[in-house]
Amino acid sequence: MKNVLIINTHLRYPESSEGNLNKALVETATEVFESNDLKVKTTKIEDDYDPNEEMEKHLWADLVILQTPVNWMSAPWIYKKYADELFNAGLFSKKMVADDGRTRKDPSKQYGSGGVLQGKKFMFCATWNAPEEAFNDESQIFFEGKAPKDVFFSVNLGYKFCGMEILPDFSCFDVLKNPQFDKYIEDYKKHLQALL
Repeated sequence: MKNVLIINTHLRYPESSEGNLNKALVETATEVFESNDLKVKTTKIEDDYDPNEEMEKHLWADLVILQTPVNWMSAPWIYKKYADELFNAGLFSKKMVADDGRTRKDPSKQYGSGGVLQGKKFMFCATWNAPEEAFNDESQIFFEGKAPKDVFFSVNLGYKFCGMEILPDFSCFDVLKNPQFDKYIEDYKKHLQALL
């Protein structure tokens, strides 16, 4: 692994969500990777982007990290727009996806096997208001035993459709009612070091 792309999906809401934790996590990841001689590029979706340039960044990257707050159980709406434009550029150019994988000549080929980004990896790092104990526990009434990766299933699938391997995610929990900024940063460093 030599090249890392970090995408910050934070959408600022003045006086309620300024994005400081997500920004710090992007900076932490950048420091970890650059101190290990990896090259890092970043995109902050809120600051605008060009879909074709984003596609080229994805082609350049060995690892793509989506840094995101959780807004109503998903990434902010600006990420969905970004993903639609990015993946469409990758499909129409055939640089990220050749097709959906199926052919009339070979019906054994499965849907979702037409991605061309094999060997590349994807993970998300999410900041949640939900506490950690709300996940992976069937007695919890809201997530009903689901893990963060289950909530972000569709985000992971977009990258899997392109042929990328999905890595274990990282989450910061209870960021509004019980923030533990220093612990989040230290735990994230350990998570990233394990990827090297």
